[in-house]
Amino acid sequence: MQVRYIPRFEVDAILDPDAAPWRDVESETVKLKGTPLDMQPTAAIKAMWSEKKIGAVEVVQVAAVHDGERIAFRLEWNDATENSEITDTTAFPDCCAILLPMVQYAPMAVMGAVGMGVNAWYWRADENGRGRHVVAEGLGTSRTIDYETVQGNGVYKNGRWQVVVTRALAVESPENPARLEPGQSTGFGVAIWEGEHGERAGIKAISGDDWIALDLAAAANG
Repeated sequence: MQVRYIPRFEVDAILDPDAAPWRDVESETVKLKGTPLDMQPTAAIKAMWSEKKIGAVEVVQVAAVHDGERIAFRLEWNDATENSEITDTTAFPDCCAILLPMVQYAPMAVMGAVGMGVNAWYWRADENGRGRHVVAEGLGTSRTIDYETVQGNGVYKNGRWQVVVTRALAVESPENPARLEPGQSTGFGVAIWEGEHGERAGIKAISGDDWIALDLAAAANG
């Protein structure tokens, strides 16, 4: 997928899924599949989902822009129900994440491995207006390192979620999260959790076993 360069944008503006910068950016259709049952970390989860479909959302539209300092992803997908309020322990929010390798060859489908981490830019509907900066080194190891670095905003209308998540291309952190730069080619992935379907944690739809090519346009000189 191509990440278009546009002149410097304001964070508050780019977080609006209907903002002008998004109108001329072509989206790419990304097919999703449920995480395999045998990849789930506990016997209890495997038993609970043995007769249920994992991965309620099967396709998502993705677009991305950067301004030389910050990158933003716009995701849009069909969802018959808006799950943005957690009223009891059996209710779960709609969520999405952009996944990026922290080192070359980090495995995506299993959320990394020891010494080969995956960085997730995570948004959830019950925390709309902010994002979570997450790292993982394998199934069941995901942890939030801060709530400030990633920003996210979602709008639900006409049976669809439109969500924007954004972060600086490079950030300083002891966790060494993914660093991006103009002109770079790397990979990315997408994860979607459908709250009405009871999806959470490792129960989700993902964009496949491997990374999708991500090419950042060079920044304009001057």
